Amino acid sequence: MKISVIGDGGWGTALALVLHRNGHRVCVWGPFSDYIEEIQKKSENPKFLPDISIPPEIHWTSDCEEAVINAGIVLVVIPSKYYRQTLELFTNLIPPSCQILSATKGLDKQTHKRMSKTAQEVLKRESVAVLSGPSHAQEVAKSIPAAVTIASDDPDSAKTLQDTFTHNLFRIYTSEDIIGVELGGALKNVMAIAAGVCDGIGFGDNTKAALLTRGLAEMTRLGCAMGAQPSTFSGLSGMGDLIVTCTSKLSRNRTVGERIGRGESIDEILGPMEQVAEGVWNCRNAKELAQEIGIEVPITDEVYAVVHEGKDPRIAVQSLLARDPRPE
Repeated sequence: MKISVIGDGGWGTALALVLHRNGHRVCVWGPFSDYIEEIQKKSENPKFLPDISIPPEIHWTSDCEEAVINAGIVLVVIPSKYYRQTLELFTNLIPPSCQILSATKGLDKQTHKRMSKTAQEVLKRESVAVLSGPSHAQEVAKSIPAAVTIASDDPDSAKTLQDTFTHNLFRIYTSEDIIGVELGGALKNVMAIAAGVCDGIGFGDNTKAALLTRGLAEMTRLGCAMGAQPSTFSGLSGMGDLIVTCTSKLSRNRTVGERIGRGESIDEILGPMEQVAEGVWNCRNAKELAQEIGIEVPITDEVYAVVHEGKDPRIAVQSLLARDPRPE
């Protein structure tokens, strides 16, 4: 099967490698032809996944039509900030029979909708499946064992996608809870910034444990208000992704928070960054979404205040601890 990957970042490249190992014909699309040529020349993705060899059989292109023609599956791995405008380039190009799978963790900046809903609207599809879970691109690319979840409202589609991506070192579970799986991936990036702030300030394990626990409760509360199943947030795309993103040195979102906690400004941090830290702009999206549906998200509110309003991280922590006592 030909499988098209829309997005030449680290995660898109890592998933392309998984699909190639499974014997599929893989084509990866990126927006800039000069960078696509550099990847082909070096057999490496130097900006987004350095030091990982890319087999010559994986095809790279910046031509939208070439990327998706005759594809059986299109995998969308575009940063949420550019998701809608990028997919608009592919309107009417993707074959009607093609399955669409979204692996982007975020919310639409205009509508605050989930990525799969955005893809449904732009590509005029009844259903778009999602992939999420604890999965650093560097580790997946190196075939370090991992497990993630694919969610779809069509069991047959979920099974096909599961079979397509499953590798002896990359285990796939299926779910029908698209909302929960997708929101877990989007919201945990916000919590990871908060976890990094705690590390940067120099707080201890007790603080991190409290943050992860209350962060998971906040994610679940918002997710259930949008129709997700609460049990989903105890799984790979909820607790699993939260743990890895909030504790790992490989996490860009946690690293951004750590540097903020040490006193750096967000402009200083983001200026030289090649890769995306989704939590930086999704804390705004999540905050506004929660306001729209009337759900309290105190950790998200404080992350937004620190990142976008310049609030002192220590004062943000004090604000959380000073909230009125209540039952757990």
